[in-house]
Amino acid sequence: MKFTNNYNLPEVFMQFLRNEKYSKGNSDISVTSLIDSPRIARLRSLHSKQMTVDVSERIPALFGTAVHMVLQDFDDPNFVVEERLYTKMYGWTLSGAVDVQEYLPDGTIRIQDYKVCSVWAVMNDKPEWERQLNCYAYLSRVNKERIVSSVQIVAILRDWSARKAQRESDYPQSNAVVVDVPLWSFGEQQEYLERRVIAHQDAQIDFVTPDITCSDEERWAKPSTWAVMKEGRKTAVKIFDDQRHADLFIKNHKSPKGLYVEHRVGEDTRCKQNFCGVAEFCDQYKSNQLKGEVNECS
Repeated sequence: MKFTNNYNLPEVFMQFLRNEKYSKGNSDISVTSLIDSPRIARLRSLHSKQMTVDVSERIPALFGTAVHMVLQDFDDPNFVVEERLYTKMYGWTLSGAVDVQEYLPDGTIRIQDYKVCSVWAVMNDKPEWERQLNCYAYLSRVNKERIVSSVQIVAILRDWSARKAQRESDYPQSNAVVVDVPLWSFGEQQEYLERRVIAHQDAQIDFVTPDITCSDEERWAKPSTWAVMKEGRKTAVKIFDDQRHADLFIKNHKSPKGLYVEHRVGEDTRCKQNFCGVAEFCDQYKSNQLKGEVNECS
């Protein structure tokens, strides 16, 4: 992988980027990769030497590393911190680094994963958190032979505002919050892991198959919408999924003067911003981009 410093940040940041020590351990795949797109994982493997990352893109990881360094110094016999767990599944070794496993008085385990994230993340659904923590719960169960009774995200909010907390009742009231995550049954956890391992194995074996694509969710796809706007107003009067309904809304409106339809073209946010890091190597992205350009012109 090639490193850049497009914004002339201090050398200390570049040193952090060069010395990042993340490892999946002695395994074929980690939980964080397992819950992500098989296509992205395969492209990263194929083009790792050609990929470029700017140091500015890794600043969030710097905060996460700092939090985990604090965890490493925590010493309490009822807590196991920063432990990588392993299991075998369909010929692969799967691993996951669990931030905190707390041994509760009733003999069960509570799992916590620490995240440095935005306020938006805790105020909206994050299905990947649920998947990640249930994978960790499975690993803990098969390694510790103890039931996992709860899983939680400990979110440290980098953009928290005390003023908003005072004004808005549904806004996080602290700059760090504990989020309870739905816990699946052991059978559901195992079934999910098996499906994901098979999906990643298929991508490794037969990557050219048309089925090995990123889903809408994996592309962070936003659909096209048609917004009814009013002259002199910045926000939409109403938003529709198709133009016909938007046109009918204006036609039947009691005061249609000044109303017009604005087409907001959908996009694959992750691909367009190259958050996956491999968009430039992805035929699916290029094909979808071409289709979008054709639809916009038609």
